[in-house]
Amino acid sequence: MDAQAETRDVRTWELGGGDDGGAGTILLVEDEVFVRDVTREVLRSAGYRVLTAKNAVDAERAYVQRCGEIDLLLTDVILPGENGRSFAERLRLSQATLKILLVTGYAEQIELLKGGPEEWLAKPFSTRDLLKKVKEMMPVRDLANEHTRQELRPVGENASLA
Repeated sequence: MDAQAETRDVRTWELGGGDDGGAGTILLVEDEVFVRDVTREVLRSAGYRVLTAKNAVDAERAYVQRCGEIDLLLTDVILPGENGRSFAERLRLSQATLKILLVTGYAEQIELLKGGPEEWLAKPFSTRDLLKKVKEMMPVRDLANEHTRQELRPVGENASLA
């Protein structure tokens, strides 16, 4: 795979805060393009910074590149090449504070997930359920200071005035 193709598969979105006060970085791992794109846009609209990957290999690459920046791993349980839960457990070994949200559409997997240390969400999920679960899991941040720093940064035509 060439470097441009890799860049297209792992995308970073820089965001401002939404009405719900979303803040933080989410690594979203989903092999279904439509589900990945819609979920990314829902999270972006709530103010989260979102990295996306289509499989565990791409996700691990993004995770290593952004080591220490990722607050939440949101991954499908069924992924090409590796189980999402085992992938999540492997990442947690390197970052014990990493929050993990597993999603699945299979009832038998949901029963297995209920006893584990990770949070889970059943597919199909509503936008409301997704945002509620993510908000519960994300660390609390000092949004006032982050907002002030963003306002002080010159943008566009005014950049030369700084």
